[in-house]
Amino acid sequence: MVKTKYIFFFAVLLFPVMFFPQQDIIQKTDSAGYYKLNDVVITATRTPSNTLELANSISVIDSAEIVNKNSFNTFDAIKNEYGISFTQQGGKASVSNIYIRGGSPSQSLVIIDGVEVNMPNDPSNFYNFFSLPLDNTSRVEILRGPQSTLYGSDALTGVVNIITLKGQGKPSFNIGLEGGSYNTYKGTITSLGAIDKFNYSASFSRTKSDGYSAASTKYGNIEKDGYQLDNFNTILGYNLSESFDADLVIRYNYSSTQLDQSFGLPEYWDDPTYSFNQEEYFIRAQGNLNLLDKKWNQKFGAYVLRNIRNYSYDTSSASSTYSWSHYDGKKYKADWQNDFYFFEDNLITAGTEFEYEETTSEYYSFPVYFPSDSSKIPLKNYNNIGLFTQDQFKVGNYFFGTIGIRYDYYNQFGSAFTYRLAPAYIFWPTRTKIKTTIGTGFKAPSLFNLNDPNYGNPDLNPEKSFGWDVGVEQYFWNAKFSIGVNYFYNKFSDMFGSDTSYKTININKAETNGVEVFASANFMDGLLIKANYTYLNTRDKSENTPNYNQKLFRRPENKAGIYVSYTWNNIANINIDIIYVGKRDDLDFATFPPRIVMPDYFLINLAAYYDLFSFLRLQGRIENLLDKQYEEIYGYGTAGFSVYGGISLRVE
Repeated sequence: MVKTKYIFFFAVLLFPVMFFPQQDIIQKTDSAGYYKLNDVVITATRTPSNTLELANSISVIDSAEIVNKNSFNTFDAIKNEYGISFTQQGGKASVSNIYIRGGSPSQSLVIIDGVEVNMPNDPSNFYNFFSLPLDNTSRVEILRGPQSTLYGSDALTGVVNIITLKGQGKPSFNIGLEGGSYNTYKGTITSLGAIDKFNYSASFSRTKSDGYSAASTKYGNIEKDGYQLDNFNTILGYNLSESFDADLVIRYNYSSTQLDQSFGLPEYWDDPTYSFNQEEYFIRAQGNLNLLDKKWNQKFGAYVLRNIRNYSYDTSSASSTYSWSHYDGKKYKADWQNDFYFFEDNLITAGTEFEYEETTSEYYSFPVYFPSDSSKIPLKNYNNIGLFTQDQFKVGNYFFGTIGIRYDYYNQFGSAFTYRLAPAYIFWPTRTKIKTTIGTGFKAPSLFNLNDPNYGNPDLNPEKSFGWDVGVEQYFWNAKFSIGVNYFYNKFSDMFGSDTSYKTININKAETNGVEVFASANFMDGLLIKANYTYLNTRDKSENTPNYNQKLFRRPENKAGIYVSYTWNNIANINIDIIYVGKRDDLDFATFPPRIVMPDYFLINLAAYYDLFSFLRLQGRIENLLDKQYEEIYGYGTAGFSVYGGISLRVE
């Protein structure tokens, strides 16, 4: 069956090459190799790079798509991208995870304006997308495959890079108000602009909702789980000279959320006492310095990130149980990157990073049935220094390559070495690009895994990954239509698991592989069509376990998406987002073995806006248009048919 799918999608790819005219598709505009297809990305090489010259599998959600979709948050905006699976544990403000190419959420690195935001106080160091709005977001770049050579730990399967708008032009203010289903309200104030050498971008938003039951209503759960989200972010910039500029980045969020339990039969998960709150902030100072007539570009910065989380519930009136937990983590990091443009067809990048991480946590449960029902980790820390270098080169205007290596040393458990190769070749007569990448990644043990008195193990080694992909991209009609296909493979080893006494050890293994097909069309002004399909095969390769050679949990074998957007005269837009998620295995601890198959589902979302005046926009969206009852995770609730509408007032 899998081979048949591969043949079908390669046939779809090759059909246009054989039967559609090839003239005037993409044109070289000068001998230096610049192209009309000029989507420039940063994440793939840590330098501005034209996507046509890259072998990387990377996609971009730009500011226009962000504005048009009017998504609730960043998590909702990226769910329809290829190679990405997703889950949410109940309401909009609950744990929101992504899985890139079948890896776990903790194996994807998330970066916001140069700050790595994977939580230092979490046992797996994953990033929770629930509290990340799209206010003043310029673009989201999604990079697939092992990326530790440039980004170090956590980038085993990919990187999600969120970039905020920088201020330019005349200062302006925008005030947005929105309301809708589940008694949800949101207020937003944003402003950006430039005054002489100073530029700024800032936003503040508050979202509040009565919510719906985090435990699925399918099982009779009716208690609503509300939330409140407060977010603030700003970038302050100053151009000291033509060769030097500096920025100060500040982001703060606070959230308060009601949750439900997740043990026993799901019809008993409702818990009006279960609550969660989080406070997170980071501050980053950074600069860019150009020397030697812009042949030596330096980027340097430092930041502090802090995340504090608290959970509690009290059901003493029913079952005499009580639980309270507190997690506090900090990360300090300094980085220095040097880009050398000494040769016309060669760019050498070299850099170093120093990181210091610390955490403390406390967990208590009553009554205490097992030793693990209570634990306390006093303040623990480790530090790391990383060195990396990369060479980007081209031969003529048809062969492009990237090669890089990295060395990391951690004072608590030793070193890690990673590498990456990424060549691409363009056949100009047919406007066809073939590409491949191969590389390695690693994930450092968390401070929890190293130090927890019940589960920790100070002798842990990093998790490791080896991955490669190969792909073809075809462009037509000045790139107004493009289609591509990737085959990928990832192997994970030394993954964190448990021994018979529940201590964390390097024991687990896994493999993932699959096919990604993606297409984009822009045949007429204002109309954009994007489509994608992902086939994913995952296998647990941990020997002597009940899950050996079984599918990894919560990763659908088939996922597809379509996005259609039409903008009329720059005053109105309507767009539709269609997502199909196939069957996937999940956990049900009320059965033995605790493995069930979750049904597939379709989601259709609509959004639109209309500029009533140049300063006043009316906007709205419909989520789950078909009112589909479904579960992303067994037992957890999801939103039904939902309607939201509001206004946006612009003041200059």
